[in-house]
Amino acid sequence: MADITLKGNAINTIGNLPKVGETAPDFSLTTVELGHKKLSDFAGKNIILNIFPSVDTGTCATSVREFNKKAANLENTVVLCISKDLPFAQARFCGAEGIDNVEMLSDFATGDFGKKYQLEIENGPLAHLHSRAVVIVDKNGKVAYTEQVSEIVDEPNYKAALKAI
Repeated sequence: MADITLKGNAINTIGNLPKVGETAPDFSLTTVELGHKKLSDFAGKNIILNIFPSVDTGTCATSVREFNKKAANLENTVVLCISKDLPFAQARFCGAEGIDNVEMLSDFATGDFGKKYQLEIENGPLAHLHSRAVVIVDKNGKVAYTEQVSEIVDEPNYKAALKAI
């Protein structure tokens, strides 16, 4: 399990992110249009998984904005922003913010993504939500980079993530 903090208070995830070099676990998540997308739908592309507890918090919203800006200039790359927020909240946020270079996906229905990627928070006030993490999956479906952000209120290392592409 990953030892992380929320405003300095210790909490844990159910496990550790997949290792670099492993095949990324496939998943099925809900789109803002209430359809479903799987990792395999993006085969042949570099994939940035921007994972966070809720788009309705400052740091989570900032990570979506930052990856939205940076994704506009990336070739053969897609950014998937993943949380357990309802698709309606994700759509509202993107509409209000003019977000159009990332794809919002929700794990609200089953929570399988958080379990497969071992980043579900197991205790504390955010229990059962996702921890803040970034996973880069290369065009061959292999994990190329991971970052489990150690303090949930901190932003991920955008520069290191983008360098891994």
